[in-house]
Amino acid sequence: MGNVRIDLGSTRLTLFDLDNTLLAGDSDYEWAQFLITAGVLDAADYERRNAEFLADYREGRLDIRAFLDFQLRPLAEHEPQRLLEWRDRFLAEKIRPMLLPKASAKVAERLAADDLVAVVTATNSFITAPIASLYGIPHLVATEPEVVGGRFTGRTAGTPCFQAGKLACVKDWLAGLGFSLEDFSGSWFYSDSHNDLPLLSAVTHPVAVDPDPVLARHASERGWPLVSWREQ
Repeated sequence: MGNVRIDLGSTRLTLFDLDNTLLAGDSDYEWAQFLITAGVLDAADYERRNAEFLADYREGRLDIRAFLDFQLRPLAEHEPQRLLEWRDRFLAEKIRPMLLPKASAKVAERLAADDLVAVVTATNSFITAPIASLYGIPHLVATEPEVVGGRFTGRTAGTPCFQAGKLACVKDWLAGLGFSLEDFSGSWFYSDSHNDLPLLSAVTHPVAVDPDPVLARHASERGWPLVSWREQ
């Protein structure tokens, strides 16, 4: 944030989950599918494992370390320039069609109100940084892939931004800016997934967006708003 000063007496914190919240789909899953279609990954093995990990995520039983080993391996196996070329194609072919006008309108509203706005996602920052930029969101809290000597190692750097780790990563990010969750006049988190309950429960205004059945039930029981950004 450089030398920008924030009057926390009037500033709100607004956080957005990415996959199936700001996007009409899952960028992690689609990245692997894109690499399969591009002939980079073996279809028989990766399609099966990709589908298994997605099912585990939806059921709340994802082994995040095993998934990250799977997801980050292609980054370590290819030259950075080639990865950037593939990512540009991925954004054009897969991500832009998943952008949601209602999500974009909500982001624009919160940015215009001078909220501190961030995307908070379990998906690694190599994939998600340019997606956050497409929405004009200035901050990203994501799982960070490790880089050594200018190349990805296939490992993570720090805590995976998933479940309780997502809350921990947000707290660490805010601490790096000199803030805490309690410093803001109000805090919002928009998410579709019950995997995000730790962070949803920590903000003052949790919002369930096109939620999965577990989150929808949880939100209804607690009186949290339920909204859709996919309905026409």
